[in-house]
Amino acid sequence: MGDTLGQILPSAVGVAISPFPIVAVVLMLVTARGRVNGLAFILGWVVGLALVGAVLFSVASGVESSEQGEPAPWASVVVLVLGVLLLLIALKQWRGRPQEGNEVKTPKWMEALDQFSPIKAAGAGVVLSAVNPKNLLLVVAGAAAIVRMHVSVGQQVVAYVIFVLLATIGVVAPVLIYFAMGDRSRALLDRLKNWLAWHNAVIMTVLFLIIGVKLIGVGISGLSR
Repeated sequence: MGDTLGQILPSAVGVAISPFPIVAVVLMLVTARGRVNGLAFILGWVVGLALVGAVLFSVASGVESSEQGEPAPWASVVVLVLGVLLLLIALKQWRGRPQEGNEVKTPKWMEALDQFSPIKAAGAGVVLSAVNPKNLLLVVAGAAAIVRMHVSVGQQVVAYVIFVLLATIGVVAPVLIYFAMGDRSRALLDRLKNWLAWHNAVIMTVLFLIIGVKLIGVGISGLSR
């Protein structure tokens, strides 16, 4: 189990500190429905990650594994492809980073967050955790790492639950700050939002570069056995 947790940690941390989901939950917290919407967003976030995991492990369970307990070759291929994709996204993120003096643009849908109902907030959590391509790649990478370890179903479930908990820290932290500090947290959360929005491209570039290189190494190692 220790080896499995070590394999999923980079991807889980990558999901946890992905800037835009954190920016989204911060924007919800400063609205009139902040308390309810913040909790609804977290619920949707966890549900989204759980759904992705359920689908991935269901697919993986129907694919024949390799003999003698070794990771199946298909799992190594998936990991290798994911690594290459992450490197390509890292390059795109770096090229699209904001330059000094330029205004940072956030997605247009974020402008409507102050009008979101709790149901829409929960839906945003599902979308940003399970549908957002950047997060989805990291979640798939984490699930693939668990499958490659060839552990029991029970251990896979435990490992993925831990993955979800770690991946949720980033969006939970602003909510905890808001509940602990109340209106006093607005200035702090606003500074956090602006900093994350400005450094989003650089943060994701570094994350995808590190995790991408690691996955490529793991994939090549698995295929060479």
